[in-house]
Amino acid sequence: MTDKPGAAPGRNAPWIEVVEPTLVSEAGHCAALFAGLRAAAPDLAFRLWIDRRAQLAGWNAQSTALRPVFHRRWRKFEAWLLYRRLLPTGAPILVPTASYFDLRALDLAARSPVPARRVFLYFHKLRASVRRMRALEDLARRQPAFELFGTSEEIVQRLRAAGFPQVQRVLPVLAGALAPVTEAAFRHLLSAGAARADKGFSKIVDLVELMASTGSSLPIAVQTSADHYGRYDERTVSDLARLRGVRYPGLSVLHDTLDAAQYSRLFAGAVCLQPYDPAEYADKMSAVTFDALRAGAPIITLAGTTMARIVEQTGAGIVIATGGAQDLLRAAGEAVAQYPRFHGKALAAGAQYQPQASWAPLVERLRAACASA
Repeated sequence: MTDKPGAAPGRNAPWIEVVEPTLVSEAGHCAALFAGLRAAAPDLAFRLWIDRRAQLAGWNAQSTALRPVFHRRWRKFEAWLLYRRLLPTGAPILVPTASYFDLRALDLAARSPVPARRVFLYFHKLRASVRRMRALEDLARRQPAFELFGTSEEIVQRLRAAGFPQVQRVLPVLAGALAPVTEAAFRHLLSAGAARADKGFSKIVDLVELMASTGSSLPIAVQTSADHYGRYDERTVSDLARLRGVRYPGLSVLHDTLDAAQYSRLFAGAVCLQPYDPAEYADKMSAVTFDALRAGAPIITLAGTTMARIVEQTGAGIVIATGGAQDLLRAAGEAVAQYPRFHGKALAAGAQYQPQASWAPLVERLRAACASA
């Protein structure tokens, strides 16, 4: 970590120090999130502190400097050390996928109240037990100048209830690097993104098994990517073994990591299956949702998730009560039978979520911070 603070090359404004320890590739939520922010604020200069093994070809442009420094095992300790180093510089610090740890680590690293327009934390998930709420209240008293953002009204209200005075909602529009590929005719069911238990991967395998046993003719494509560290959770390892044992002619299993163009093409003519765990996704968003909507791919998802709220508001798919294979297959059949209608609704929904508008509350505060630095 030898970089010096100061203005970005060719600019009078300082770097915005973006801390994203788990960012390792151009695939997934973290990368799509930052791509959306960068698209909404091309005038700002970002220095991105990421995993030491990160592969981000093409990102190291004048407006984005990459600093691959984090080790997976030590990333929390290294983040605290980085916060200690960055706080005295006067540069704005942004954590785009913040957690309670980041609040606590920044407070410990600061040792005193941080000045205004210095720390910006964006929360996609925030659980708040009684004990945690008390801890948040203590942090709010010590760090009233922290500027906090949440993906949902629930997160915003929790942070405000804790006493943080500067809390705003920012819809997490996750911009893809490429223009979406659209197709008005149905092509396949799609389970996109990393194969994980919280994303309902076992439900997808249940569905494929049911389709095979009932002689279904619906084509289905299933991505089996690992997480950003190349790992699978224990349950998903078992589900992958089950999937390998299924003999279904309409199944396409996508083992290899896809580039941005290949990934984008998956959504053309797709019905996007998102049977995500409502307990995990009650106030958490997925990049897959916006990728699907931008391509006009209707979504099938579970009640109680953020995806369900979007679908209910826009009509861009079907919400089911449970993720049982029978329910998923029934909903898939309905979506396929009415594909042109659902496709149009999904395209219209995708048009509502434009990065520039959705990111505005955070971008405006970052611009103010740069102007005052």
